[in-house]
Amino acid sequence: MKHDKIERNLGILLVLTMVAISVGGMVEIIPLFFIKETVEKVEGVRPYKPLELRGRDIYIREGCYLCHSQMIRPFRDEALRYGHYSLAAESKYDHPFQWGSKRTGPDLARVGGKYSNDWQTQHLIAPRSLVPQSVMPNYPWLATTDLDYSDINLRMRALRKTGVPYSESQAEYERNVEEFGADVAKYLHIPDAEKNLIGQAQQGNYDTNPDKLTEMDALVAYLQMLGTLVDFKKYDDDYFVKFR
Repeated sequence: MKHDKIERNLGILLVLTMVAISVGGMVEIIPLFFIKETVEKVEGVRPYKPLELRGRDIYIREGCYLCHSQMIRPFRDEALRYGHYSLAAESKYDHPFQWGSKRTGPDLARVGGKYSNDWQTQHLIAPRSLVPQSVMPNYPWLATTDLDYSDINLRMRALRKTGVPYSESQAEYERNVEEFGADVAKYLHIPDAEKNLIGQAQQGNYDTNPDKLTEMDALVAYLQMLGTLVDFKKYDDDYFVKFR
């Protein structure tokens, strides 16, 4: 009888529904604040270097995530085509993550090192020159547009507030040296961000034009590191045995 009264009274039903949703939400969310690590730590995962970070920004700006996902599902066909399924830790420094849900083009979670810098640059300039059946738009301006990195320090500071371990003090830098090694830690030091960005671009020569620092440099640098941080050889044998 009481249940019948609740269902007939819209106000009471709405209030009790909100209470039920709130309780359920708290039961799911509150425990996470008391867990030190909600994402399993995986060796090799690190924050983006300044050049890669700018490349990721361009990737998002150009809407690449609309046609390319970055999450390999744990299914037989996914593993055979792309490789080991994606780990949660691989996206721990992504704000926002690039998992995606639509694949007009292939998944890019393991694209790093799969093709040369020349190939990636040409593919972005004129996709059908390499893949005739591609429906991807041309992005020729990336190779001629100077990369704007004047605010890279601010971008890294903003991400630092979300928990990404970019360093500003000497103590934070030394912490990163212990956590990621000196070769990586130097790229995570905010005061040296511009110098490190230029240095990586010159060393990598991502757009195949060493005389000009372009948006192509940044985007290719980002693509070339995707899926390269974790040594999946440690996992592949055990993972693929179930598919044999």
